[in-house]
Amino acid sequence: MFFNFFNSKKFVFRIDFEIVRDEFYNSVSFLFEKFAGLFGYPENPGMPTYYPFEWATSPKGLLLKSLPKHQAVPASMQPQNLVNMLFGDTPQLDPIVKSTYTTGHEGFYNFYVLHYQNMYFLPDWLSKFLQIQFDICIDTEVLDTIQKNLFVFLIVYGEIVFIRTCFFWFLTINPYTYPWVLAVALVDWTDDVLQGFTPSIFGVNITSAIYMMIIGRLADSLNHLVFTMPYLPSEGEKTTLFINGEVKRVIIFHYLPNLWYNYPIPNELREHWYNKEPEVLEFMQKAYGELGIKFTPDNITKTDIDPFDPETKERLFSIYEKLLSIYGSLVIPDNQNYIDINYFIPIDLINNLINI
Repeated sequence: MFFNFFNSKKFVFRIDFEIVRDEFYNSVSFLFEKFAGLFGYPENPGMPTYYPFEWATSPKGLLLKSLPKHQAVPASMQPQNLVNMLFGDTPQLDPIVKSTYTTGHEGFYNFYVLHYQNMYFLPDWLSKFLQIQFDICIDTEVLDTIQKNLFVFLIVYGEIVFIRTCFFWFLTINPYTYPWVLAVALVDWTDDVLQGFTPSIFGVNITSAIYMMIIGRLADSLNHLVFTMPYLPSEGEKTTLFINGEVKRVIIFHYLPNLWYNYPIPNELREHWYNKEPEVLEFMQKAYGELGIKFTPDNITKTDIDPFDPETKERLFSIYEKLLSIYGSLVIPDNQNYIDINYFIPIDLINNLINI
């Protein structure tokens, strides 16, 4: 009986509270509308929408805002030894994947990356400098190693900053004794640099917190950095592709890199084409031979036989016709057998005719 009475009172109170709440809401809404009516509401919509940056309303800004963000996902923990079990695995990058492809029309070194709004590229001048001065062309293993090591360094340094911050809360630890003084020496110099820009809040120094935020931001940015060798970042073409049943925005790099047209192609790469990938060399000479670009190695001269050079092919064919008309067949002194000209041509004889 008591519980029924209590529940009924509770139900009545809830109804009364809802009525009071609705009345209060309606009264406040009415007062606001009346007050706004003094300024012409609802005919006057108020001040126009203001964007703090002009590019926010531009087509480029709207496109950038509609793009997805690349979310770096930490690698799953897979300890291999006791050190990994105690301190965790080495931090791993989660970079943006470059998808390479080859076509008979575009060539062999084409690739595309998904277009994210938080992706980064090297400046054109820096990418050009690395490719020309250090011959970082197709193989970017050196840059990838630097990127990974820098990421690990920032993560480890961030942990050192965190340890130094903890010293403020553990008063029993003297940070100026060995080995804690190492963390002090590595971190405290940041106070001299940043403290003038970051005032204390309620007497608490927040320099270390801001410094850790900067380190984390830099480390995360390395996950979104894309190397575009052998192309310059500005050569990327923004387009859409149908990938795995979905239409996705991508940045595609294809055809002949601009640097290969304006500067000599690294000789090591040309030697690699000539000795190990003749199909690449043949494609380059067929597709871009009229541009006057040297695709053969430096040790291949005009008098050498280059089987992939169209001019050399034409000269060999004319020599073949001349040999066929003059000799018809050749005698091999060792075994005294006649070999048809279609199967055997003395290389020294060809060289003599080429140099005529």
